[in-house]
Amino acid sequence: MQSLHDIPAPAKLNLFLHITGRRADGYHQLQSVFMLIDWADTLHFERRPGAQLSREDLLAPLPADDLVLRAARALQTATGCLQGAHIAIEKRVPAQAGMGGGSSDAASTLLALNRLWELGLTLEQLCAIGLQLGADVPFFLRGHNAWVEGIGEQITPVQLPRRHVLVVKPDAGLETRAIFSDPTLKRDSIPATISGFAADPQAFLNEARNDLQPVAQRLCPGVTQALDWLAALGLEGRMTGSGSAVFAWAPPELSVPKAPDTMQARLCCSLEAHPLSGWAASDSFGG
Repeated sequence: MQSLHDIPAPAKLNLFLHITGRRADGYHQLQSVFMLIDWADTLHFERRPGAQLSREDLLAPLPADDLVLRAARALQTATGCLQGAHIAIEKRVPAQAGMGGGSSDAASTLLALNRLWELGLTLEQLCAIGLQLGADVPFFLRGHNAWVEGIGEQITPVQLPRRHVLVVKPDAGLETRAIFSDPTLKRDSIPATISGFAADPQAFLNEARNDLQPVAQRLCPGVTQALDWLAALGLEGRMTGSGSAVFAWAPPELSVPKAPDTMQARLCCSLEAHPLSGWAASDSFGG
């Protein structure tokens, strides 16, 4: 096997996000439901002799040392692998959106190179590597919509109905650090239970919220503008994650008008599972 092409890296949405506390080390305790959607990046891998890694940006340019290269190096370090790769990326998921684009790219890189380099790591081993790269990476590796707790490392699969969702990303992004360090951020939401969510998901989500949204709207006016644009379409929007993107449930037949020049909008569909689910053996679930 010398190459792997058209490897998907789908985005996710946080259907809600509650901050229930803060640990002594500064990390925030959260609860959320992550849902995979079909807005995705595409990666291409070619095996190269030696341990050299290179990257080619086919669409939007990425930082020189992005999560894709960091994931590849972390895999080499963890396994002692002396093989290399050239990685080409078609970057479509917007950055600083709260949609997990970088973490998803890292997860797909770990799964693809584990196969391309014939390393044979299990899903649990890949998750241990992925967690060092970012709290969201294990979610994408496990490949299921999930109830997420802790700092993002406690992942329990949940079943979600297939839904269409209109996602709107203002041009301006948001840095996660700026939101979580804001002194006005609500950090004391009452912990919910996964059983409460499972009993009536829609009712639960109707009452839930994104605790980061008030801070985000103050720091980034584009978030409010995107929410107002959804409201003008008769849709109730909510911010996803810690970025500037917002979303709303939408009928599949919705005719999406042209978004203002200051934002991009896309009608997406949820995914029942990650397209690469099963690419690594698992000791527990997700493989």
